Amino acid sequence: MDTNLPNEKELDSEWIDLILEARNIGISIEKIRDFLMHSA
Repeated sequence: MDTNLPNEKELDSEWIDLILEARNIGISIEKIRDFLMHSA
């Protein structure tokens, strides 16, 4: 199970980068949250 941790951290980092970039181009936090909730 520990072998998955680096991949999960890398994925989390990629999501954070995507969320920050979305904010930079003017996408609201609400739209990001809605997208993430519907994608899960």
